[in-house]
Amino acid sequence: MRLIPVSILALALAAGLCADEKEAITKHWKTSDEFTLAVAEAMPAESWNFSPSPEEMGFGKLMVHFAFYNNMVAGRVSGMQAPAPPEKIAAVNKDPKGTIDKQTTIQYLKDSVAFCEKALAEVTAAKLDETFGPEGRRSTGREALWGAFTHTAHHRGQAEVYLRVKGIQPPKYRF
Repeated sequence: MRLIPVSILALALAAGLCADEKEAITKHWKTSDEFTLAVAEAMPAESWNFSPSPEEMGFGKLMVHFAFYNNMVAGRVSGMQAPAPPEKIAAVNKDPKGTIDKQTTIQYLKDSVAFCEKALAEVTAAKLDETFGPEGRRSTGREALWGAFTHTAHHRGQAEVYLRVKGIQPPKYRF
């Protein structure tokens, strides 16, 4: 009987765990993206810039906000260059009173979903463990992806409240 050195066994187990972890991250990110698009589609175009108070971002800006953030994080963790937002989206981000249309934003969300899917496919165990970010806010790739996932859930919940304020039943959550 041949004995497998412990170090090789440990590496094999770690690779399996990483593959399982990456599969779980990808699965839940995809479910989150699908649900986010359903929430976005539920708001009528004429209410796209609705905000329940002046202090809150409008509905469309919420969608742009987390699509931009997801692109940035997925790009950073994967090592891929995050795409620049289209001109209309960039202009709205610079203007606190700027408005955005539903069609442009939905397309940006779909483009973000596609980019993040490609980026997540490039994530390796080493990239999950790599630390990056500014001093005082450094995190591992794993933490950054979890943070982006949580950030999306937070703002998507906010968007669901906007729907309810408008009398619209949000889509049912899927896990």
